[in-house]
Amino acid sequence: MGKRMTRGRVAAIALALILVLSACSSGNGNGEEGAGTTAKEATAKGNNAKSGDEALVIGFSLDTLQEERWQRDRDLFIAAAEALGAKVEVQAANSDDAKQISQAENLISQGVDVLVVVPHNAEATAAIVEKAHAAGIKVLAYDRLIKNSDLDLYISFDNEKVGEMQAEAIVKLAPKGKFVYIGGSETDNNAHLFKKGAFTILQPLIDSGDIQVVFDQWTKDWNPANALANMENALTANDNQVDAVVAANDGTAGGVIQALAAQGLSGKIPVSGQDAELAAAQRIVEGTQTMTVYKPIKDLAEKAAELAVKLAKGEDVGADQSVHNGKIDVPSVLLEPVAVDKSNIDATVIADGFHAKEDVYKNVK
Repeated sequence: MGKRMTRGRVAAIALALILVLSACSSGNGNGEEGAGTTAKEATAKGNNAKSGDEALVIGFSLDTLQEERWQRDRDLFIAAAEALGAKVEVQAANSDDAKQISQAENLISQGVDVLVVVPHNAEATAAIVEKAHAAGIKVLAYDRLIKNSDLDLYISFDNEKVGEMQAEAIVKLAPKGKFVYIGGSETDNNAHLFKKGAFTILQPLIDSGDIQVVFDQWTKDWNPANALANMENALTANDNQVDAVVAANDGTAGGVIQALAAQGLSGKIPVSGQDAELAAAQRIVEGTQTMTVYKPIKDLAEKAAELAVKLAKGEDVGADQSVHNGKIDVPSVLLEPVAVDKSNIDATVIADGFHAKEDVYKNVK
């Protein structure tokens, strides 16, 4: 009896040792890093484990895909990145700050090699930069600046020049009178740059008394429906006595023109835009929208993909400019925009293949 008890104890002790050794070697059992591993350490381990032949992964966090413009950016960026041998993981936040931060955290947790962000909110997305840096991941702001952060790189167009082009085109047609300014989203730093550029042109005429800005309003989330409501309010407040409208982009211009059409004023009042969206190009050749600012998105997307790959590899990005974001001077690459109206739309937007001629002129008889 005593001998059998001794063997039982030996077997129990052996089993216990096996279980202990197994637990020590397997971590938490679900493939994740151990509880004591930081995000930065986990990412570093993942990067170190990557073979030389494994593709770089770019996380692409977009504010929204609800506008034609951003769908183009996504597709062109992916194509350019893949041509460079990289993969792209895309997330779109539908203009929700908390969602964009959460999605960026998800991309970071996946161990992407670099993060490219089109911010909805220039201030709130500073948290994304901080979280990415904690994981050893660099951040490139695409088209829109991320403010008050240690942002690694910014690529966009000269956005103050965009605003100047918009105002110049409208002032050329309406050198005097009552002006309405329909801005973009107040949370988007670019919207402030567009407005600054526009008022660089308008302010001397305001000071001289030639121009009076009778309505000036931001458009929440760049939503055309909000621009429509703003323009309706502008017309009501001024008994329809408005001579010109500087609208910050083509979506807001569409809302403005819808409000003008309801009052029989469509085509009678000059309206600016931006982004060369198809609907805007159609309105330009039809005569209801004066101009748009064409930002060759293909150039932007391809250059951004090139820079993202270089950032991930730790190579020199060759940024020849800088933009202060409220905290640091961010290395920047700024491309040139193009003012487009009826006189040069064929030679720019159509010649570049951005839109097909038959699509632009489909409503023109």
